[in-house]
Amino acid sequence: MKRKFKFIKYTKVWLLLSGIVISIGIGAMVNNKIRIGHFIKLGIDFTGGTLMEIKLDEVKDDQAEALKTAIDTVVAKNTVSQITYTDQNTYIIHGKDLSAEQYDVVVASIKENVGNFEEIRFTTIGPKVGKTLKQKAFFALAVAIIAIVLFIAYAFRRVPKRVSPWRFGICAIIALVHDVVITLGVFAFLGFEVDAFFITALLTILGFSVHDTIVVFDRIRENLKSQGRDDTFGDIADMSLNQTLTRSINTSVSTLFTLVALYFLGAESIKIFIFALIVGIFVGTYSSIFIASPILTIWQEKKRLR
Repeated sequence: MKRKFKFIKYTKVWLLLSGIVISIGIGAMVNNKIRIGHFIKLGIDFTGGTLMEIKLDEVKDDQAEALKTAIDTVVAKNTVSQITYTDQNTYIIHGKDLSAEQYDVVVASIKENVGNFEEIRFTTIGPKVGKTLKQKAFFALAVAIIAIVLFIAYAFRRVPKRVSPWRFGICAIIALVHDVVITLGVFAFLGFEVDAFFITALLTILGFSVHDTIVVFDRIRENLKSQGRDDTFGDIADMSLNQTLTRSINTSVSTLFTLVALYFLGAESIKIFIFALIVGIFVGTYSSIFIASPILTIWQEKKRLR
């Protein structure tokens, strides 16, 4: 007889591990708030600013630093927030909003201090537009979370009456919040800049994570129908997790293989987006197995004891 792993038995361990990671992430976000005024480093999509991509005639070492110096010297200190070198031999420069006069001075300074270049693109986003995008991003996340709760509660409306369908929805949302907070914490800890693509990644992570959680919850619902008199809710949860474990791991690993390949072989411009997906899908798989079901079990067992 195949031995079943007791997931619920080690609930405190899973929660402790998540608590440690979340605490480190929150600490990094608080540190960022003190240093730069934001919990996480925001790109020009949210703060407003300038994005400039150029291709230099000659590629040399330390040109990124030379570009930053050339721009900061003639405009203002810390004008440039980030410079990324792409596999197309171009430099993507993120910085503060530049006026037409400042742009002309920057172009002249780069030519004088670094060399001739070809401008691939130049984009400016005003602070009001950035603020609007930030508000819409938060709104999109809130709508997605509310819709997920309502959908799960409706989908599990025929669960045995001793278990409220709303508990399934709320526990799924706790797992989703867990995934989002850890992903944000990782980005805050590493100092990565986030943009509109990052919000797209978060919404994708929410969808993937809740899908994985629903598979486990659906198995719990089916197993509850044949629950024996001596079976606790924890026994049913353990049985369901063991039955869906292989499926969850296979799905996540096959997805991660593709994402890792894209991260190392894909374009530089999508690396942050892909990295967010890698972190989110890994954490989402963990939460669907080790967070959502154990929390649901704790909640249900407390009700039974009362």
